[in-house]
Amino acid sequence: MKKDLTSKVCKKNILAVRDSLEVLNGKWKLPIIITLQDGPFGFNELEKSIDGITPKLLSKSLKDLEMNGFVKREVIKGSPIQVHYSLTNYSGSLDQIIDALRDWGLQHRKHIIEQ
Repeated sequence: MKKDLTSKVCKKNILAVRDSLEVLNGKWKLPIIITLQDGPFGFNELEKSIDGITPKLLSKSLKDLEMNGFVKREVIKGSPIQVHYSLTNYSGSLDQIIDALRDWGLQHRKHIIEQ
């Protein structure tokens, strides 16, 4: 009985991690979120702020982040029409995760250099 319970908990935990990775998969979503922490950006500004990202990947990543509730897209009427992207309140739920990833990344770099 105990083994079955442990197995169910393990599977539940694995599914939760897989769900998290599915939402944040790829190398661009977290850099986009981190960049948007400085405030709203237009598409071109955002593209210039993230080295190496292509317009196609930026567009897809922004759509995914918007669909998952992390990014808000705002169309500003005028001539020309402008589109600004900003973080939602829900994106704050990632703050501790981003901090932990940054801290681990710094620790890992140090570990690799010291080898």
